[in-house]
Amino acid sequence: MTFLPEAMWPKIFAWMRVALAVAAIALSYLYLPPHDRPVLYQAVLGLYLVYSIFAAALSGRPHLGMLGMLALFGDAVYFLILASRGPDVAWVASAFFLYALTEAVAFYSAIEVALITVVAAIFCAALQFSDMSALESTVLVSGALACGCALNKRKQADEIERLKESLAETKRAADKAVDTERQRIASDFHDGPLQSFISLQMRLEILRKLLTRDGAAGMEDLRQLQTLAQGQIGDLRAFLHSMRPVGVDGAGMVETVRRTTESFQKETGIDVTFIATNAPVGLPQEATLEVLQLIREALHNVHKHAGATRVAVAMEKTHLGLEISIDDNGKGFNFAGSYSLEDLELLHLGPESLKRRARSLNADLALESRPGRGTSLKVRIPPQ
Repeated sequence: MTFLPEAMWPKIFAWMRVALAVAAIALSYLYLPPHDRPVLYQAVLGLYLVYSIFAAALSGRPHLGMLGMLALFGDAVYFLILASRGPDVAWVASAFFLYALTEAVAFYSAIEVALITVVAAIFCAALQFSDMSALESTVLVSGALACGCALNKRKQADEIERLKESLAETKRAADKAVDTERQRIASDFHDGPLQSFISLQMRLEILRKLLTRDGAAGMEDLRQLQTLAQGQIGDLRAFLHSMRPVGVDGAGMVETVRRTTESFQKETGIDVTFIATNAPVGLPQEATLEVLQLIREALHNVHKHAGATRVAVAMEKTHLGLEISIDDNGKGFNFAGSYSLEDLELLHLGPESLKRRARSLNADLALESRPGRGTSLKVRIPPQ
């Protein structure tokens, strides 16, 4: 029913009912003798035709609730009345039964389809006409097929609902990830390039005033300012590098981290020692990308805040999961000691971006700060 708008189908079924009601009246007058079409029978056919026309005028409404069930019940009773007239109108009764089954499959559940089939089959078996076996076979075969279709339709509807819920959950997770990443980028930009440009603007203002009083001192300050600008360009390049999408090619995660550390050393001048496990890392794609981003952010923090000259990155696969350590010889944090992820969150210490990454990986994180002697970051990602 996908090639027509969904709202059109109730109207189509309603006018099909009208056409079948007209055909039943016409064929009753053509093929049934007067004694087989008493006044009550003709009155029922006429009332059903009026009802069908009225229902067609309101066919934009869906087949739902008690009114829908009453409509389906009325169609089933009408079929039984037609079938009771014998084999002369059996093909009209068969056509109407198929219509009723199609209507039930389209708008109702398998229970309603099975109910119509059972009632119609029992009624046909109870009729005292020798030529009604064909109608009974039609009822049984078409009813069984319709029940199968209704069950399959229900299964597909449940699957569609499940996929919709999964899609909505994925969209919520994606929106949350986008918001988190925006917050991280804004925080990194505020603490990094923005502060550098503010410092540059302040130095330019000082230089402008100095040049009006002492040209030689102003030129010396200008050379220092040029050196500062070059350092800020390096900082900005490192920041942009940390914003690039992480890619894992066929060489795998270990080789990607190796290239990341080599690129970090080339761009920052900080010596990097990289030691990696020989065993397969064994993380799913999403977790792998998250781990790579965590390592890049940790290296960026070392370059930006630690003032280190050396950093060591190690990866080891154990029975507890993937263990990563990043140690530098920088100035450390303004606090001393070893802290877990829970401690850092409780005391509001440590880089927020790394804590967010660790939470998303369900990882254990330990941060040891040695003021004036460096920092040690250890992360253990459990098997996933």
